[in-house]
Amino acid sequence: MEPARLPHPKTGALFTSPVPPGSGWPADPATPSTPVAKTPAQVRRLAARASSVDELDALVSVCRACPRLVSWREEVAVTKRKSFADQPYWGRPATGFGAQRPGILIVGLAPAAHGANRTGRVFTGDRSGDFLFAALHRAGLANQATSVDAADGLRLFDTRMAAAVRCAPPANAPTPAERSTCAPWLDAEWRLVGPHVRVIVALGGFAWRAALDMVGARSKPAPKFGHGATATLSTPSGSVTLLGCYHPSQQNTFTGRLTEAMLDDIFGTAKHLVAEAGGNEPGGR
Repeated sequence: MEPARLPHPKTGALFTSPVPPGSGWPADPATPSTPVAKTPAQVRRLAARASSVDELDALVSVCRACPRLVSWREEVAVTKRKSFADQPYWGRPATGFGAQRPGILIVGLAPAAHGANRTGRVFTGDRSGDFLFAALHRAGLANQATSVDAADGLRLFDTRMAAAVRCAPPANAPTPAERSTCAPWLDAEWRLVGPHVRVIVALGGFAWRAALDMVGARSKPAPKFGHGATATLSTPSGSVTLLGCYHPSQQNTFTGRLTEAMLDDIFGTAKHLVAEAGGNEPGGR
């Protein structure tokens, strides 16, 4: 039986779940001929040779190197959540999103099963994204306060975001092997955008550790994560400030561990640090 084709909630175009590369999904960076990494060695090789952000995004979006994650993301795309049963699910890895020469890089953990795994854009279509993008808009780092789907017109100013693990993991918990397999994608993203970045905002302790590995920080003891914690890291293109932030998970935002004011302070600090480093203050229009 042919897989069901359902209309995209914004464009109305019909797609199967998961979405085949190059079939017209909004902002899909891949084509049917994009090379597919199926092993950790292939991830390392393809990531190392990516020469642009667009090429990297295409490669990330079709990766199949972690069998457990591939199986889970595609199972979720087929079974769906009841409230989204009438929609197609992206069901593929989530690429980075935002400026290609960012002063601020936001690093998160992994896509949500019914958020980015459904919409095809990181932090889009779930409660965490609602909280995060509203704060980015208040800070002047996004053109709108909502992030609903990949065709909603959202733009980020001098800011990019990426997940350390690109596929939605069961129970939001990738294994150490899956983290290691996925790391070269983040390393490649840093190689391509890092020369412009002055502040890395790490959303949670896992993202903090991933950011330290990404930059190649080797100091002992390693800087400790905390909300508002900072660490100055040396890179070939100059120093970068790593800024810690509690993850905007429902657990943190519903309990008040992370409030709107606390998140506003983080992005206000990030903008100030970029300006101090010699760039124009992001969002300063």
